[in-house]
Amino acid sequence: MDPDSRRISRSDLHRVTAASAMGNAIEWFDYGVYGYLAASVGNVFFPGHDATTKLLSTFGVLAVSFAIRPLGGFFFGPLGDRIGRQRVLVLTITLMSLSTAAIGALPTHAAIGFWAPVLLVACRLIQGFSTGGEYGGAATYMAEYAPDNKRGFYGSFLEFGTLIGLTCGGLMAAVMSASVSQDTLNAWAWRVPFLAALPLGAIGLYLRTRLEDSPVFDELARHGETSRVPLRETVQHWRHILLLMGFVLLLNVADYGVLTYMPTYLNTVLKLGTITSELLPVMVMVGMLAVISPIGALTDRIGRKPALLTSCIGFIVLSVPMVMLMGTKNLAATAIGLAVLGLLLVILLACIASTLPALFPTQVRYGAFAIGYNLSTSAFGGTTPLVVTALISATHSNLMPGWYMTAAGLIALVPILLMPETAGESLRGRRTPGASRARDADHEGRAVAAS
Repeated sequence: MDPDSRRISRSDLHRVTAASAMGNAIEWFDYGVYGYLAASVGNVFFPGHDATTKLLSTFGVLAVSFAIRPLGGFFFGPLGDRIGRQRVLVLTITLMSLSTAAIGALPTHAAIGFWAPVLLVACRLIQGFSTGGEYGGAATYMAEYAPDNKRGFYGSFLEFGTLIGLTCGGLMAAVMSASVSQDTLNAWAWRVPFLAALPLGAIGLYLRTRLEDSPVFDELARHGETSRVPLRETVQHWRHILLLMGFVLLLNVADYGVLTYMPTYLNTVLKLGTITSELLPVMVMVGMLAVISPIGALTDRIGRKPALLTSCIGFIVLSVPMVMLMGTKNLAATAIGLAVLGLLLVILLACIASTLPALFPTQVRYGAFAIGYNLSTSAFGGTTPLVVTALISATHSNLMPGWYMTAAGLIALVPILLMPETAGESLRGRRTPGASRARDADHEGRAVAAS
């Protein structure tokens, strides 16, 4: 550690880890609840259609919210590179939790007609905009705090938050489905899981307001080297942004395909029943929770690229066979197929926060990560349930989820091979040369371009 750097205690690191993961947990709690209660949301906001049209409408609203995420990335990312990570993360977690809770308070189509789905879209747009600044900031913040030789271990807790949020959302939805009748669920019980985002957001806000900014960013600010024009400097790193986007394509197709869409697929396509379809993915997520941090620690020893390549090749080779296994409708076979896909996914999740922020210098790290991540997520993340549902409807093939993940793996293999190995590399030394405020803007721009 540099002599002028702020000392980081173990308790500081634990508080940062919890605060960073909390935002991710709220984000994915929302997606879990929305995905698990997709049928009820469709009944409440899009009545009068057949089951497939309701699902397409419900997932279409989810996809619309992802369309605005890049705008959130373009807004919050460069802002975080200018004023600091912590301030922006306080704002994003507030907007995320309020917009998710607001869905639970919306009037239904039966009450106000056309305006009900309009308000639903508005809430999803606010949620998507704020999420566009959340993940890039949390990953950057966590990576900049973590010790260089343990960045894989500590970074994995960001996705531990993902799995906790999704598991809790799924469990709450499953409990609601099992505890009340379908009529009661459609009448009011669907609201409860969405409203639960409000106390969760309050906890996350409390944690984040008690934190200082990352020592890496503080050091940059003390030396007057934060960026004057972060967006302009960010695009100078377009090659690594493209590599990030290619990797995130597979990450999002697998993430939203396995964790968000699968309960609906098992229930509406394979007809396994509501309770089985909701509990099987939850059981797989509990298993993923148990192994994600050991996998993150393993990447600190063997490197990120071997782990990423193992997962990517696994998705290319095994996605279709595992979906075929699930299609046998044998409970044990379905559980095995889902578990294998979950294991391949958790390897990717364990690497994100340690791999991707390390691709960029400190001056543009938040912005470059947020912009690249959200452009790819907008195109291939939230659209996954919608696209797979439409493909199954058009082709009448239940193997479409497997083929879609296979195609994503083939595309992502190239950027993963081209990525530099970043395990153990110090983020503190990763600065854009010549970024001092003492230098004039033209000199600074030439130095950034030269880097």
